[in-house]
Amino acid sequence: MSEERTMEETAEELHEQRRIRGEKLKALQQEGRDPFQITKFDCTAKNADIRAKFSEMEGKTVTVAGRMMSRRIMGKASFLDLRDSTDRMQVYVKRDDVGTDLYADFKKWDIGDILGVEGVVFRTQKGEISIHATRLLLLSKSLLPLPEKFHGLKDTDTRYRQRYLDLIVNPEVKETFVKRSLILKELRAFLDDRGFLEVDTPILLPLEVGASARPFVTHHNTLDMDMYLRIETELCLKRLIVGGFDRVYEVGRIFRNEGMDTKHNPEFTSIELYQAYTDYKGMMDLVEEMNISLVKKICGKTVITYQGTEIDMGHWERLTMVEAVKKYSGCDYNSWESDEDARACAKEKGVEVPKDATKGIVLAELFDAFVEEKLIQPTFIYDYPVENSPLAKRKPENPAFTERFEYFINAMEFGNAFSELNDPIDQKARFERQVAAKLAEEPDSKAQVDDDYITALEYGLAPTGGLGFGVDRLVMLLTDSASIRDVLLYPTMKPKE
Repeated sequence: MSEERTMEETAEELHEQRRIRGEKLKALQQEGRDPFQITKFDCTAKNADIRAKFSEMEGKTVTVAGRMMSRRIMGKASFLDLRDSTDRMQVYVKRDDVGTDLYADFKKWDIGDILGVEGVVFRTQKGEISIHATRLLLLSKSLLPLPEKFHGLKDTDTRYRQRYLDLIVNPEVKETFVKRSLILKELRAFLDDRGFLEVDTPILLPLEVGASARPFVTHHNTLDMDMYLRIETELCLKRLIVGGFDRVYEVGRIFRNEGMDTKHNPEFTSIELYQAYTDYKGMMDLVEEMNISLVKKICGKTVITYQGTEIDMGHWERLTMVEAVKKYSGCDYNSWESDEDARACAKEKGVEVPKDATKGIVLAELFDAFVEEKLIQPTFIYDYPVENSPLAKRKPENPAFTERFEYFINAMEFGNAFSELNDPIDQKARFERQVAAKLAEEPDSKAQVDDDYITALEYGLAPTGGLGFGVDRLVMLLTDSASIRDVLLYPTMKPKE
């Protein structure tokens, strides 16, 4: 489609095509041959199976169905390209075999129509596996023309808004979502094999917690109360550990009323899992084992390429945050004797921090400024400052830090894990500070302490390791997709005016 074509011209052309195709449909309906009245068509084969098992199927009669993607009419014989859910198939249509009337009808059908075909499997003189049609049936009428190939490939806005067109015109896109399904299947199998139980927890919650993520708010009419779409599954899952489950996980839809870019969508999928009687080091081992197993099964090897960069998923580096900041910025946390020393180091490096920033806050800011962009190969960063880890257990030997890690690949954070805080007194104090900070930043916020969760902790939470990671970013990595919108069937889009 020429770039000079205006939107008005395109709309007029679509309207005309819709009118012409609508008249064809009306004529069929008046003749008692309405394709939309057909309710069933039995298929005996899929196109991919015919190709894969051609030696067995050659000469046999099959019935297939799919969308007509192209057609070449050559007098008394024609070829069409029929695409089903698995592959394309060339169909040879000869007037003498299907009948004069049906052949005439066939020539009036349009690209995009859905057809049923019965015929014999054969190979053409040019070596193309094909079906020699003996019967054709129009199963559904396409009232709008398919987009041109160029348009379908280049117009990402249309691709995301009308994913059905993207899948029709760009069949390779389907492979991304087939692989996404396989990734989820393998992740579930990995966790199930290790004794984890998959559970479901509520999406609608009665209170806004003090976490930094902004929630979506809705209203429950019967209860006459505001409710909040969950920003995590953590607190509900840890209640189950209190209740006696040793290992649980959830593949959960998460909602955060925040910004959108190539790495973030307001609605996304995470997996959170919790295991009693282990710690963040146990979670670290699980992450490494899980990812190595997954990439072998999905990609067939541990060294993959993402957007031109070779990544070795079989090798994982482990650095504390203090070690990483020293390695990439030159700032040594252990040399700071006071918060003032830390702030002075940040200023020297050109990193802005709050006037009252503590050593831990400065360390985290230096990490964001100098380290994350360098973490291309799989890397665990562990032992985070207590200031930005409200749910993680403090390190007994150094209470300024927590038993927490995040892991990074290609300069993206993929997951977050803790030795879970199970001291209800410490947890309540941290929640209160978190809520106070949220209210100071957003006075209209309704953030509050989750008192029921504190009550659950007071009954006793076993020492527990917890992990949460984003499924969408993992799919991006394993399908070599540049944007999160490429791995979401229906990404969030602003409506067109």
